[in-house]
Amino acid sequence: MEKQDIQSMLPQEIEAVLLDVGEKPFRAKQIFQWLNRGVTDFNEMTNLSHVLREQLKERFHLTAPQLLEKQVSTDGTIKYLWAMADGEAVETVVMAYHHGNTVCISAQVGCRMGCGFCASAIGGLKRNLAPSELLAQVLFSQMESGRPISNIVLMGIGEPLDNLESVLRFLELVNHPDGMHIGMRHITISTCGLPEAIDKLASYHLQLTLSVSLHAPDDETRDRLMPANRGMGIDRLMAACRRYQDETGRRVSFEYAMIHGVNDTVQQAEHLARRMLDVGGHVNLIPLNTVAERDLGSSTKDAIKKFEQILRRRGVNVTLRRQLGGDIDASCGQLRRKQERARERRGYHDQLRTDGQGHCAKRQSGLLPD
Repeated sequence: MEKQDIQSMLPQEIEAVLLDVGEKPFRAKQIFQWLNRGVTDFNEMTNLSHVLREQLKERFHLTAPQLLEKQVSTDGTIKYLWAMADGEAVETVVMAYHHGNTVCISAQVGCRMGCGFCASAIGGLKRNLAPSELLAQVLFSQMESGRPISNIVLMGIGEPLDNLESVLRFLELVNHPDGMHIGMRHITISTCGLPEAIDKLASYHLQLTLSVSLHAPDDETRDRLMPANRGMGIDRLMAACRRYQDETGRRVSFEYAMIHGVNDTVQQAEHLARRMLDVGGHVNLIPLNTVAERDLGSSTKDAIKKFEQILRRRGVNVTLRRQLGGDIDASCGQLRRKQERARERRGYHDQLRTDGQGHCAKRQSGLLPD
């Protein structure tokens, strides 16, 4: 029998399993609390009987990612590369702010959205992450860093709304009073903008922050940067954002990566201002982090300043994101991509050795001439 993912289960679901084996319902709360402390072995659950721990081992598996690499910036930002049970790797970043420690987690292994400035999309989508794998990034980053996590952003590798069911369950788990109990207003979901998924998320009336990666005010530029925009268009996206705000009462935030010679002109600033005044959103300007495989660079400081000034003069609520982790692989997907390239090189050299051995063997057998 295939083992179940207990860390993706809510207490009432664990309770139902316990009742099947004749255990008391209150044990479910104890187990759930242990799971939200990042245990890696059922034997760590010391207030459970040996018999129950053995039953749990037989029926369930635990999600315990392995640390592949850790980078620490001079500003204190920590970036982790975690390996999941199947060997796939995801990135998690811990950042210190005046309001507390924020963890940025990945929602998928890879991404199929294809954004032209992002390392995450190189190689496409491998698979979705389970709710337990989302939760494990928060728990294990907190334990490894020694920093209590108070805020979560789903802004790492992958598109959260392309893995919406897992994300919704993760939100229940991390918000649960017997778990980490992180409030919805301390959680941000970043999306490239999928209108139908935004509407579905709005129907849950969650008090989290929705952050839309806009990066262009016009369809021509956005189509070039973000293939997900093709066939959809910004007008349809903005309409979904207005519905989200009406449904939840929460203002939408818009991320805008400043890319030299692509989306940083005066005309584009004016166009963006008109869109923001229509939807009432907040704009977060982000100097682009360079990605080796992408031929795009950040706007100059003067261009960013002028762009910001235009938005302010037009009455737009705008901030310039403080750059963190500039001396490490700061952009989403960079560290994972570095690991993949190393693995590809190892595979190439291993193949060369194998081919060379096979060539020698064929030569010795007389199948190849000397």
